[in-house]
Amino acid sequence: MISQTLVDLIEKNADQIARQWLGDVRKNAHTPFYHTFNEDFLFERARNMYKRLGHWISTQTPKEETAKHYKKYGEDRYHEGFPLPELIYSFILFRRHLWLFILHAGFYDSAYELLRALELNNRVILFFDRALYNMALGYEESRK
Repeated sequence: MISQTLVDLIEKNADQIARQWLGDVRKNAHTPFYHTFNEDFLFERARNMYKRLGHWISTQTPKEETAKHYKKYGEDRYHEGFPLPELIYSFILFRRHLWLFILHAGFYDSAYELLRALELNNRVILFFDRALYNMALGYEESRK
């Protein structure tokens, strides 16, 4: 069972985590397109992803729903002019800021909590793998 406590903590602090991600993506050398894109739009997009993390990593969410959503996400980013490598790197930063938040929250007080965090990590990695693949698929199909 994925630690609902961790998921709730992430979703509750979505604004804070999204702001940290935004600060990074807006100055990172690997994401120059993000430096000039509308800041409020980027923040809302990141905040919504963090707020809905529990939904996306749930075993109850069909893989097809994730595939459809992130394929469309890739299509939309292509039409907005985002370079694909920057999209991928923004997801890397998104995942990084998620774990930095958890680490700074000091959640690891016992072996059991660490086990729950590792379980969450596995679900998050699976979600990101599926999201990235389908985002790239939608992006590439839009280029044709």
